[in-house]
Amino acid sequence: MNAPASFYLGTIPTTVSTGRRKLVNVRQRSLLEAKIRVMWVLAVFVLVTVCALLRITYLGFTGVTPRHGELGDLLIPARGEIVDRNGVPLARDFRVYSLWFNPKAMTAGSSLIHSPEEVTAGLLRIFPDLDRDDILARLRAGRPCYLRKSILPEDANKVHALGEPALEFPLEATRFYPQGSMAAHVLGYVDSYGKGKVGMEQAFDDQLVSSDGRAGSSVLSIDFRVQSALEDELAHAMLLSQAKGAAGVVLDVDTGEILALASLPSFDPNHVKPTDMVISPQEAAQGDVPRGFNRVTNQVYELGSTFKPLTVASALDAGVVTDLGRQWPATPLHVGRFTIHDLHNYGATLNVPETLIHSSNTVTARIADELGGVRLKKTMEALGMNERPYVELPAKGFPIWPRGEWPRLRTMTVAYGHGIAVTPLHLASAYAALVNGGIWRPATLRKLGAADIPAGRRVFKASTSARMRQLLRMIVQYGTGRKADAPGFRVGGKTGSAEKPGAGGYRKHSLIATFAAAFPMDKPRFVVISMMDEPQGTAATSYQRTAAWNAAPVIQRVVPRIGPLLGVMPDETRDIDITDLRPLVPGSAEE
Repeated sequence: MNAPASFYLGTIPTTVSTGRRKLVNVRQRSLLEAKIRVMWVLAVFVLVTVCALLRITYLGFTGVTPRHGELGDLLIPARGEIVDRNGVPLARDFRVYSLWFNPKAMTAGSSLIHSPEEVTAGLLRIFPDLDRDDILARLRAGRPCYLRKSILPEDANKVHALGEPALEFPLEATRFYPQGSMAAHVLGYVDSYGKGKVGMEQAFDDQLVSSDGRAGSSVLSIDFRVQSALEDELAHAMLLSQAKGAAGVVLDVDTGEILALASLPSFDPNHVKPTDMVISPQEAAQGDVPRGFNRVTNQVYELGSTFKPLTVASALDAGVVTDLGRQWPATPLHVGRFTIHDLHNYGATLNVPETLIHSSNTVTARIADELGGVRLKKTMEALGMNERPYVELPAKGFPIWPRGEWPRLRTMTVAYGHGIAVTPLHLASAYAALVNGGIWRPATLRKLGAADIPAGRRVFKASTSARMRQLLRMIVQYGTGRKADAPGFRVGGKTGSAEKPGAGGYRKHSLIATFAAAFPMDKPRFVVISMMDEPQGTAATSYQRTAAWNAAPVIQRVVPRIGPLLGVMPDETRDIDITDLRPLVPGSAEE
C-alpha cells in the first residue's frame, strides 16, 4: 500500500516542476521581445536624432531656409517687397476685400433680390466714381465678375447692408504701392496674372517670386525723399511753363546709383488704366506719349547745348585746346549750303570760357572741326552714347546714332547737340564722368555696397575733369545757367534748348529744354538733370521757352531740398577756385 502512495507523492513534484519551466520560458521570451522592441524604438529615435542633427548642420553651413511646401511658405507673401535705399516700402503684397458678383449665390429664381437698377443705385451711393451704365450692364448680364477691386472693410459692410447675397467680398492678395504714383516709372506694376510689368516689377520678377525674394526685400538705390522732391519741382515747373511733359534724374557721380528718376505726367500703379499704356493714333501723331512711357530711359532727344562741355572736354584731352584764352572766330560758319550761327551776336571772337558761358554754336563747331570726327566719335562712344542706356529697367531707347565716318558737318552739329539723340539718362552718366575725375560708370537702380561699385572706364583725364568743373561753375555764375544757382551749394551745369524734329524738318516752336547740373562743384557728389518737353512762353517764365527760363529754375529749387538729405549742407564760405579763369571773362573779375 505504501508503494502506490509513494508513487503518487513522487509524481506531484514532477508535474509542478514542468509547469514552472514552461512559465520561465514564456517570461524569457516576453522579456526578449520587450528588449527587442525597446532596441527598435531606440534605434529609430537615434536615427531621427542623427538626421535632425545632420540637417541642422547642413542648414547652418549653407544658410538655406526650407520653405517650399512647408507651413512657413504660407506665412510669407506671394511676391516680395520692394523698398528704397533706406528701407521705406515702395511695393508690397496686401490682403484686401474685392466686390465680386456671384449670380449663382441664389439657388433659385433671380440672382438679385432687388432690381439691377436698385442695386446699381445702392452701389453708387457707396462708390460714387463707378460707371453706372457699366455696373448696370454687368448685373443684367448675370455673369460672374468683379464689380470693384480693393475695397475698404467699412465699404464692404455698407455693401453687405444692401442685403444682396450675390454681392460677395473675397479676401484677396493684391500689390499695393504705399507712395501712390511716386516713382511709378521706376516700379512699374503687377498685372492681373501676377506678372511684373514695365519697371523694376518686371526687371525683378523672378527674384520677387523666389523663396528668398518673398521672404526678404529687394532694395533699390532710390531715395523716396529725393524722388518726392524731384517730382514735386518738375510738376511745378511743368505747370508754370505749360509743358507737355517733364523728366529728371539724380545720380551719384561716384557709384552710378540713381537716387531719383522721374517722368511726368505719371500714372498710379495701384489703379492702372488702359490709356496709361496705350494712346490713340491721333495722339501719337501729335507727338504725345502714354503716361506709362518713361521719358528718362525710353525716349531719345536731341539735347542741344548740354553737349558743348563734352566737346570742350574731348578737345582738352586731345590737346586741341591748350590755351583757354585763345580767341576763336564767333562769326556765322558756312559749311557747304548750311550756315551755323548763334542765337545772339556775342562779338567777333570768343575764348573757351566765353563760348560755354554764352553757349556759342559757332565756336563749339570750330573747336569740333579741329578735333575731328574720329576723336569726337570715340569720346561719345566711351560715354555710351551709341548704346541703350545702362540700367535695369526693361524700357530703354536706342540712340539715334550717326554710323560710319562722321563728315565735317555732322561732327560740327553733334558737337553742340544736334544730329544725335540720346536719353536724359545717357546725359546724366556722361556728366558724372565729366565731373568725377573722368570715370564713366553704368547707371543702376540697385543699392550698391562699397564692394559692388564698378571700376568703370576712364574717358577724360583727371586734369580735364578738374578744368571742366571750373567751367561748369562759371556757366552758372556768369552765363546762361544763372537761374540754376542755389546759394551755398556750388552748382555747376549747362543749359540746352533744342528744336524737336518733325515732318519736313525741325519744328521751330517745339523745344526740348534741358539743364544738366552737378553739385557741389568743389567736390562733386551728384548730377541732377531736369528736362521740359515743349514748354510754352508764359507770364511765369517771362514768355521764354528756353532752358535758362524753364529747366534751370528746377535745379535752383530742387538742390536745396535734396542736398541736406544727401549730406551736402549749404556753405557760402566755400566754392571751387576759378581765380585763374576770371580774367578771361570780362566783367567777372570784379565779382
